Amino acid sequence: MAIWFGAHPAPEALNAVRTKTLVAHLGIQFIEVGDDYLRATMPVDARTHQPYGVLHGGASVALAETMGSTGAMCCVDQARFQCFGQEINANHLRSVASGLVTGTARPFHVGARSQVWGIEIRDERGHLTCVARITIATVERRV
Repeated sequence: MAIWFGAHPAPEALNAVRTKTLVAHLGIQFIEVGDDYLRATMPVDARTHQPYGVLHGGASVALAETMGSTGAMCCVDQARFQCFGQEINANHLRSVASGLVTGTARPFHVGARSQVWGIEIRDERGHLTCVARITIATVERRV
């Protein structure tokens, strides 16, 4: 059973709102939406490298937060609610020097006032490079 509020989100629609944002600058692209997960990619290149030539941990966290926040927003009535990241943590497990990383985000909890999402990031060979967890606050929009 799908977790999304309303229509099943399309990757094209999720990518359309990223213009002129950090998400676009880092090259993050949503590629797949399942009934209970989102999947996105991010290039490992000069935009996402740290000074020593490998993927910057902060770029991995930006990918994780993008995916968790986007997933959270797709689970609520966006006319009535907004979602804000409250806390994120990440464990960096393996370095990546080039190519593409792919993240998969799934919720652990989707409640009325909070959500908790888990994100796994893998390299092109399928090796786990980072695991993250984000807590999201769901807040009623002010008029």
